[in-house]
Amino acid sequence: MLSRVAENLYWSARYLERADNLSRVVMINNLLLMDLPKGVSTGWEPLLDIVGVKKGFYEHYKTPNEQNVIKYLITDERNTSSLASSIANARNNLRSVREVLPRHTWQLVNSLYLYIQEHQKDALSKRARFAFFEHVSDSILTIFGALDATMSHNVGFTFLRFGMYVERADMTSRILDVRSATLIEEDDEKPFENIQWVSVLRSMSAYQMYRQSMGVKVKRRHVVEFILQDRYFPRSIAFCLSKLLMLGQDFTMSKDLERRLLYSIDSIQAQDVDILKGKALHDFIDSLQVNLAEVHALLCDQFFTLPRETETTLIQMSTSVAN
Repeated sequence: MLSRVAENLYWSARYLERADNLSRVVMINNLLLMDLPKGVSTGWEPLLDIVGVKKGFYEHYKTPNEQNVIKYLITDERNTSSLASSIANARNNLRSVREVLPRHTWQLVNSLYLYIQEHQKDALSKRARFAFFEHVSDSILTIFGALDATMSHNVGFTFLRFGMYVERADMTSRILDVRSATLIEEDDEKPFENIQWVSVLRSMSAYQMYRQSMGVKVKRRHVVEFILQDRYFPRSIAFCLSKLLMLGQDFTMSKDLERRLLYSIDSIQAQDVDILKGKALHDFIDSLQVNLAEVHALLCDQFFTLPRETETTLIQMSTSVAN
């Protein structure tokens, strides 16, 4: 497979997964603010931290209110990580590799792109917002399901799944980090303490599986353990990293990439979640995100970029021809 095709498939999956997470996070934050008692609020600014676009936001907006944050995260084309931009990027990447995709899958992606273009105002409307986000999430789940059911599970499919799990692990870690940092600290008996941790789980569609797996009331320690270490829930970080390691067998990943994944998995499983509070949790998530960035960089170095010697030779050849 051409490296260009593999890279486009990888990034298409990342963009689709990013859009799905964005729709979930915005919708759940809206529900959280409605559930919290009067006068208690986490606001909208934490969503900018989750996506990592706070600096870009303040270049165009002054106040992180509901309307501005939702617009920047969902419809603003100046934000390359917005939902609309992510779906457009996924569509553009997949359009260039349509020959390796089932036709129906391409039609699903194109239909979602057109839906977002036609219904962007719905995301800004409180009345129509939930239907909009539900349609986006359902469409992306359908796309991934159609790919799994109708695309040959060859190396191209492997790069799609690799991109999906890298993005999912990254977004899960960001949600856990930012949400835990912005929790309103009160006694465990306070009803909104439970509401906030439930919102963390619902941001990842994890609430029901948490209750089945943990069998306990929703509390910080158990939520952190479930999201970090659960081996069976498909949005836990340990699950995503384990899948990445297994997928590496399909394209013979480099030893450096394999070691980085093994190190990340071991560090998560060995971590005592009881001590992961406040700064300790933030520092641990920081180190995890560094590892995920290294996984991405190692994959790109191995499959998507030219070796330095080859790149230098091509530059010299181009210069020679120009002269």
